[in-house]
Amino acid sequence: MQANGVRWRLLSPLCALLLVLGGCGHDYGSTDREPATEEEINVPPTNYKAEILGAMHAYLNDPSGIRDSAISTPAVKPLGNSRRYIACLRFNAKSGKTYSGMREIAAVFIAGRFDRFVEAAHEACADAAYTPFPELGKLSR
Repeated sequence: MQANGVRWRLLSPLCALLLVLGGCGHDYGSTDREPATEEEINVPPTNYKAEILGAMHAYLNDPSGIRDSAISTPAVKPLGNSRRYIACLRFNAKSGKTYSGMREIAAVFIAGRFDRFVEAAHEACADAAYTPFPELGKLSR
């Protein structure tokens, strides 16, 4: 019986913390807030290269040794039923010890911040003007 008491004393602060933090992500009292407008969502990203570099660590299994990397300046483009700022990337990344060939992905930005990568980016990136992106080739594991 004493072991359960000790366990409860250790777990109860953790449970309380989880309840408090769980409420942080919700806006319970704001029912009069309008959904975000296109102007609020489509803010030009200012630090897009750094945000993309940070996200590539999680996106690729091995971000080291990327070859032939290029990037486009973010522009508002159609994405599904909406329009978002998109920066297009081309690169040749490793797959194990060999290179897998050129890939083209789109980095999607919402409210000026990186949101996600989109694999099937051919339509959004069809007219992209690429410039070299050597920083991508300098990533490490």
